Amino acid sequence: QVQLVESGGGLVQAGGSLRLSCAASGAIFSLNTMGWYRQAPGKQRELVATITSGSSTNYADSVKDRFTISRDNAKNTVVLQMNSLKPEDTAVYYCTATTRVLPGYNYWGQGTQVTVSS
Repeated sequence: QVQLVESGGGLVQAGGSLRLSCAASGAIFSLNTMGWYRQAPGKQRELVATITSGSSTNYADSVKDRFTISRDNAKNTVVLQMNSLKPEDTAVYYCTATTRVLPGYNYWGQGTQVTVSS
């Protein structure tokens, strides 16, 4: 079992920045890919960014060049730095992680609200 706790959401004006953090606990010895998804009202959950244990990254086209994902394997944390925020980035952001023990299973955090005002 892996527990994920997000922090750092909030309200920001368009063009501003926010930094989301996610701390993992539990079976952290087997952590593999970590990342962020988001879900806006009335829409499906979508990928934002992922990062492997070897620090290879993947971004949704809509956030490339604005968001940066990073992780600290020693602290079992993953961070999403969000710059040049747009109103369409408004959503609940969820931290996710997979493990080498269950590679096809995603653990999820409780989510943190990000609201970008125009």
